[in-house]
Parts: sequence; structure tokens; C-alpha cells
Amino acid sequence: MSLLALSSLSQRQSRSNTRILLWSVCTTLLIYLLQADKGYNLADEGFLWYGVQRVLAGEVPIRDFMSYDPGRYYWSAAIMALTGNESLLALRAASALFQAIGLFIALKLVFFRTEKPGHLLLLPAAVLLSVWMYPWFKTFDIVSSIAIAFGITLLIDKPSYRQYFVLGTVIGLAAIFGRNHGVYGVAASLGAMLFLAIRGEKGQHPIRCAVAWGAGICTGFLPILAMAAVVPGFAAALRQSIVFLLLEQKETNISLPVPWPWLVKIDVLPPWDAAAAVLLGILFIAIVAFGILGLTWSFIQRARGKAVSPVLVTCSLLALPYAHYAFSRADAVHLAQGIFPLLIGVLAIATHRSALVSVPLAAVLCSASLVAMLPVHAGWQCYAMLQCQPIELGGNRIAVDPRTASDLAMLNKLADAYAPNHQEILVMPFWPGAYSALNRKSPPWEIYALFPRTRQFELAEIERIKAANPGFALVIDAALDDREELRFRNTHPLTYQYIVENFEPVSGYTQEQAYRIYKRKDAGISPRIKP
Repeated sequence: MSLLALSSLSQRQSRSNTRILLWSVCTTLLIYLLQADKGYNLADEGFLWYGVQRVLAGEVPIRDFMSYDPGRYYWSAAIMALTGNESLLALRAASALFQAIGLFIALKLVFFRTEKPGHLLLLPAAVLLSVWMYPWFKTFDIVSSIAIAFGITLLIDKPSYRQYFVLGTVIGLAAIFGRNHGVYGVAASLGAMLFLAIRGEKGQHPIRCAVAWGAGICTGFLPILAMAAVVPGFAAALRQSIVFLLLEQKETNISLPVPWPWLVKIDVLPPWDAAAAVLLGILFIAIVAFGILGLTWSFIQRARGKAVSPVLVTCSLLALPYAHYAFSRADAVHLAQGIFPLLIGVLAIATHRSALVSVPLAAVLCSASLVAMLPVHAGWQCYAMLQCQPIELGGNRIAVDPRTASDLAMLNKLADAYAPNHQEILVMPFWPGAYSALNRKSPPWEIYALFPRTRQFELAEIERIKAANPGFALVIDAALDDREELRFRNTHPLTYQYIVENFEPVSGYTQEQAYRIYKRKDAGISPRIKP
């Protein structure tokens, strides 16, 4: 190819990247501006916010507090430190930046080897992918799946030792944000190697390919390996978290029934809710169907010596591993984190069809996704229901639903009455957002106490509570998913007994029957406060 042709190709590629980058940044920025100040999740969102606060305070994830894998905490803490802002909106901005990067990579995959992606396809594709990047505090998992897809696509498109190393590095980096992504990436990589082995090119030795790939994984995962080597106690904590997951918890999540579309009570639900429920059920089926059919087609075509889209092969390979995550707790949140191989694969197929086919197909997918996902977005809930009310939270003015506003007001009143001057508090079992909202350190290590623990673990946690001497304790006495065995008093009987015996009940702060409020027995008696 002549230098002039190479230069022209480079210019077209540069314009394409600029166009995709512009759409990625503008779409993410628009979503951030529309709903960054909407909603607050005391459970899962608080889990991340608390962890970032503790990292900024000098603590280490997993070792010093219950957490996800460290990547998302250090990314968020680094961005917030650079901006000099530790507020909730700053944390959401750090996630939005990560989301913009992920959206750019996803659109690059959708328009892989397309020199000039048209705006008529870019618009619905950007909206479709963005609406599934929910919730914002799970963007790290979504982007990890997209990054792995990009690495596998590059390998299948032009296999080389260098690309094996690059793919391994991407998988190692993804595992820093979630070790499950490392497992899914390894599984899909092995499938890609098998795919390439069929009618494989000469000159590539399988063992050398595996060595390059393994070296890449170690390189990408090097920050965690370095922490294990130099941070006291981190290696033991990491090992214990793996042991708990595999031998004690024995499941990656608390399962929910799959929302099969034929089980939706369409005659009872409002039309929009019924449509959303049916579409969600269909998409659970679609992930598995896409993975099976895509893999079958790709391997047959490869065996016949016919060309197959690298993006289609990649997305088919990743669909089934990520379906495992979606089905582990079959709700909209987990579907959103497992659906991107399907979305990218279908959109990539559409881009290689005529505009008469691709544009309507993308528009239909975009519309269906909006129907399915908008009801769960905090911004939509505030705009559509007009019930959100502004509160002060973490230095920001945030609009939240009435229930959350009431809960946060209760927590503030309890802190003023029983834990002034930043005294520690105890909130169990699944409101880590209470600590982050009040900017208090959790006495126990386990800030999200869902699964049963051993006697030894509970006794160690009780010692931490004793040392912290919290001013009050709040126990949410609810059966998670209506499962009595998951009630806190059943999963953590010793801790519950310690609270009951060493704190005394108080009332007048809430009308919620499930909330059990206690103050320290040696604490001064404060006047009851009307809810």
C-alpha cells in the first residue's frame, strides 16, 4: 500500500475516532447533567461511596473494610483527589468519566472497521448503550466487560503474540475491578484460542501464545500482586475473601427467580410496567440464545474457511459467561451488567446492513431499551413521578424519593442525639450508605452483612464494635427477599444478641416497623423526637 493511501486511511480513521469520541463524551455528559443530582441508594451505592471515603482516609479495601476489588476505589479516589472534591457528585463524576471511556470503546466495537460511522446510527447506538449503563456505581463492571470484548476482538482480527499479551493485560486489569471479570475473560479467551486453532495460521506456536497471554494477565494484575507483597495484611485478607466466597458463601449472589416474560401479570400491572417486565424477561432469554447461536454459526463458518466478524465471534464468546452474572440475581441491575455482549453484537451486525435495515433496527432496540430501563433510572423516577425532594447529602443538594429522605432525616436526628462530634454509629445489616452519608467509620469490618458468618468471625466483629463504642445502633429487622433465613438475627445471631444486651431500645424516630433503634446503655437520655 502506498504512503498516500496509508495517510488517507489514517486520516479517515482519525475522523472516525473523533466522531465516536464526541458522541461518547456528549452523551455521557448529558446523562450526568440530567440525573447526577438525583437519587441515593443507601445499600449498594453507599457501599461504594463508603469505600472511597475510607481509601481517601488511608485505609485499604478488603483488608480494612468489606469491599469490591480495589480498582474502582482507587480510580474514584484518584479522580476526586485531583479535583480536590470528595462529595457525592464528585464520586459520580469519576464514574461518569469511566463510563465515557467505556462508551467510546463500545462504539468502536459497534463500528469496528467502519471508516465513517453515520450519525443516524451513532445516535441510537449511543443512547441504547448509555441507557444500559445503569446504575452509575456499577459502571466499572460494565466497562470491564466492554474492555475484555475489545481485547478479544483485536486478537481474533489480527492474531499475534503481541495481541495475546494485550488481551491478557486487559483481563488482568479488569480483574482489578472485579475478579469475576477475570474469570469471564479467561473463559472467553480460551474459546477465542479454540476458534483461532480451527484452520489456524502458520507461524504461531500455541505454547508461546499461551505464555504471552499469561504474561499479559500477570502484568495487568500486577497492582494487586504488588499490594499483596508490600501491604501488610492485604494478602491474607484477599485470600480469606476468596475462601469465604468459594467455601462458605458458595454462591456469587443471592438468587432471584428469573423474570420469564410469560410470568408477567400484564392484566394487573400498568401498561408501561408490564411492557418493561416483558422486555426484561425477553432479554434474559436473548443473552443465552445469542451466545449459543452466535457460537454455533461462528465455529461452523470458521471450519468452512469463511470469514466471520471478529466482533460477532467475541460477543458470542462473552455472552454466556456474562449470562452467568445476569442470572446470578435475575433483576434489571444484574441484567444491565451482563447484557453488553448482546447489545454490542447485535449493533455490530446492524452496522453491516443497509441503512434501510440498520437504522430501523437500531431505533427499535433503542426504544425497547428505553421502555425497559427508564423506570429504574433515578432521574426518570424524579421527573416522571415528581415526588423527589431536595436534601443536603455529602455537601451536595440531592433530590431523593420520600422514603430515602425520611431515612436520612432519621439518621441525622439519631446522630445529633446519640453520636455527636463524629462519634461512631452502628447500622446493620445492609445500609453502608448510612456511614457514608454521615461520614462516619463503620465499627465492624463487614458493612454489608447478608450471608451467615462463622462464630469466630462474629466474635471478632463484636470486639471491633466494643472498641468503637458506637453511640447508637440501628438494625433493619427485615427478611431480605422475603427469606426468613436471611434476616440479620438469623445470619448473625451473636452480633444481634450483643446489640440487644448492650444497647437499650428507643422510639419516636420512625414509624417503620422493621427499624430497631438502640442507644448505648450509658448514653444520656435524649428527648423523643416525633417522626
